[in-house]
Amino acid sequence: MHGRAILEHLLHRDRLIVAIGTAVVAALAWAYLSGGAGMDTDMMAEMPDMAPMPWTLRSAALLFAMWWVMMIAMMAPSAGPTVLLYATIRHKHETASRAAIDAWIFLAGYLVTWAGFSLAAVLAQWALERLGLLSMAMASTSAVLGGVILLAAGLYQFMPLKRACLRYCESPLLFLSRHWRPGTRGAFRMGLRHGSYCVGCCWFLMALLFVGGVMNLVWIIGLMLYVAGEKLLPFGRRLSYAAGAILILSGVIVLARAV
Repeated sequence: MHGRAILEHLLHRDRLIVAIGTAVVAALAWAYLSGGAGMDTDMMAEMPDMAPMPWTLRSAALLFAMWWVMMIAMMAPSAGPTVLLYATIRHKHETASRAAIDAWIFLAGYLVTWAGFSLAAVLAQWALERLGLLSMAMASTSAVLGGVILLAAGLYQFMPLKRACLRYCESPLLFLSRHWRPGTRGAFRMGLRHGSYCVGCCWFLMALLFVGGVMNLVWIIGLMLYVAGEKLLPFGRRLSYAAGAILILSGVIVLARAV
């Protein structure tokens, strides 16, 4: 009985378990990125302007893993409040263990959506490399391309689609009240939907990695902090507009210098 009492005590702390688990997933993702994500980071640092290596099935798989782990590291922390609120609501209607399991399934659906984005990012990277627009460091070799990405990312901050997606990302209660689905299958579907809103909100910001370097940890950390602030801070909408203005100005400056 003593062992069962301990287990029940732990299960009643389902939200704590989910929170710690999400933090561990993000930490492991960051550790993988810090270790180079299977890439030869020494060669990238020594010869950043060298042409990229030829693509193989193995290198494509490594790139996909790198992008997906990067998205997990950047996006899992800002998804935490929605996952925890979901676990809290489920706990009111289900056992603690069932609520925790469904919260993990919700998070899995969320991360699967970012896997789809990661596949698209790998295809975009392949196309840019074929056009000779990316270096060994996976950064743009064209000032025009860099300027266009900055300008487009800035303009997207003001578009209705961005505002609509951000609305659900910054308000977990609004999302869950509008898109609630019962059961385990519903948890996965809700995770997919929430992930789609986050992709719609942030995909152009992720394209900025092609400007600063896909494996540039400073850019990755900066984008993660910005995304978290945009979603979690009470002035996130104003932050979004300010970032848009800065990106537009930066893009105009870069393009003007390139002409």
